[in-house]
Amino acid sequence: MGKTSQDFYKNPDKYLLKLENRIEKYNKSLDKDLLKKAYFFSFNRHLFQLRDSGDPYAYHPYEVAKILAELKFDIKSIATALLHDTVEDGVATNCEIENSFGKEISYLVESVTKLSKLQLPDKEVREASNFSKFILAISKDIRVLLIKLADRLHNMRTISF
Repeated sequence: MGKTSQDFYKNPDKYLLKLENRIEKYNKSLDKDLLKKAYFFSFNRHLFQLRDSGDPYAYHPYEVAKILAELKFDIKSIATALLHDTVEDGVATNCEIENSFGKEISYLVESVTKLSKLQLPDKEVREASNFSKFILAISKDIRVLLIKLADRLHNMRTISF
């Protein structure tokens, strides 16, 4: 486990504050309660999971949320980034997400999860141009795609593991 990830485990409030400060630079009316709730929901649900790198799993959704904050995304997208693997990893249900975070965030989390599980039917669909049209056709909200791209970006940054 790296030095940063050990600190993340021991000082989760410090990392929440860093994310909050980053968002407040462009969003003065930040819903801090929503951010905190999503952050700790993810942190606690992934508490005993580790990535192949040895880092706490919760550090991954945190990094995805940071990517979105750098791009000045809305708070619901950032909350979705924090929650995006909770349903896929089986540490939460869609019903729990909806009850805790509302229909919009539940829809986003569920859509990102479905996109992760997408099995492309044949070679033609897998071609780049057709793939992008296909993805856009199945997504009602562009944020789903952008959150998934941020997820993939973080995974690529840690591909050595």
